[in-house]
Amino acid sequence: MQLTMFTDYALRVLMYTDAANDRLVTIEEIAEAYGISRAHLMKVVNTLTRAGFITPVRGRFGGLKLARPAKDIRLGDVVRETEPNFDVVECFSTGNQCPITRCCKLQGTLKEAIDAFMQALDRRTLADISLAPKDIRKYLEHAG
Repeated sequence: MQLTMFTDYALRVLMYTDAANDRLVTIEEIAEAYGISRAHLMKVVNTLTRAGFITPVRGRFGGLKLARPAKDIRLGDVVRETEPNFDVVECFSTGNQCPITRCCKLQGTLKEAIDAFMQALDRRTLADISLAPKDIRKYLEHAG
C-alpha cells in the first residue's frame, strides 16, 4: 500500500506547523522549505482546514496554526481525511470486474491488513512524529 503524495504533503504541513510552536507559518514558507508547489499546498491546506486540523489566520500578518494540540491529532484521522480510498486491489473498488471476487479469500486478508495499518496510525499522534523546531530547520537547511 502506498499513500498518495497528497497525504504525504498533509503530514508534512502538520509537522512543519507543529514545529513552529505558536508562530504562524505561511503556505509560501512551507512550499519553499519542502520544495513543493504552492498551488498544490493550497489544496492540501484547504483540506486540512475543512477537516479541523489547521486554523488559518487572515490578515497582513496571518498564516496557519494547528487547530488543536498535536497530541490530539491522530495520524489515522489525517490519513482517512486525505486518502481518496483504500482500494488496494480491484475488488475493493466500485465497478469491480474481477471474476473470482465471490470465492476469493484475498479480499479478507487485505482488509485485515489495512485495518491493522490504520490501527497503528490511530495509536500515534502528530506529537509522536513531529520534530523539534531547531531539528526541522536544521534538516531542511541541509537538504536544500
